[in-house]
Amino acid sequence: MTTLTDAAPQPRRRGAIAQSIADSLVVTKRNLIRMTRIPEMVIFGLIQPVMFVILFTYVFGGSMQIGDSTDPDVYKNFLMAGIFAQTVTFATAGAGAGIADDMHKGLIDRFRSLPMARGAVLTGRTLADLVQTALTLTVLALVALLVGWRPGYAAPTNFAKIMAGFGLLLLLGYAFTWIGALIGLSVRTPEAATSGGLIWLFPVTFISNAFVDSSNLPGWLQPVAEWNPFSATVQACRKLFGDPGLSPSDAWPMRYPVWASLIYSILIVVIFRTLSVRKYRRAAG
Repeated sequence: MTTLTDAAPQPRRRGAIAQSIADSLVVTKRNLIRMTRIPEMVIFGLIQPVMFVILFTYVFGGSMQIGDSTDPDVYKNFLMAGIFAQTVTFATAGAGAGIADDMHKGLIDRFRSLPMARGAVLTGRTLADLVQTALTLTVLALVALLVGWRPGYAAPTNFAKIMAGFGLLLLLGYAFTWIGALIGLSVRTPEAATSGGLIWLFPVTFISNAFVDSSNLPGWLQPVAEWNPFSATVQACRKLFGDPGLSPSDAWPMRYPVWASLIYSILIVVIFRTLSVRKYRRAAG
């Protein structure tokens, strides 16, 4: 007769939060391995922002006025925060397309059959995209230094402030990948997710202070640009990097850009993660 002491020990059940974290890290690892096996995904993701840096620097550098200056070096240092922010937000399209591709191939159905936290699939995907975004941002920063970007050009800064600026950029990029996740769950094909992920990004990034001084925009567009979450992060990075071209606006996000950037990004994560997980549960239910 088998006694209680002879029975095989049962594995301890993890708490819900610990289980969700563990599952998310497993999915993150799966997506990172997939990226290494398809290196062109990473390479093409690096080429586009590098082209933006070179084109904007050398094509528009001598024709843009920042404050009272048309010096190409001033515009070069003004531009980089905007290019960095644009790069991390454009990762949204890739996140949406990746999730749509997993849905289209039935991978989500396979995950559904496993004893794993439902939200872990999306969290793992967005964390893997965050790693890729960090790699892209690192390469882009090196290219920016090569073409003449110099932190502290207009105001004193230090290493901690520079790292804080890059931290805000990565947080914004992570927040926007959750918007991409919702788009990817809402469409039927990866192609539609890519298109849907880019259409709304163009007005968000160009109706901002990223590439021109927002005070030069038409009067009715200036408040839109100044209260744009994207603009808050760009303004915060210029402040932390010591770059020229800080907006003189009295709008709250422009006066307190670091706080505004943090609040905007956290709100976007909370709202769109909730919507995405709810959408995923319905799709996988």
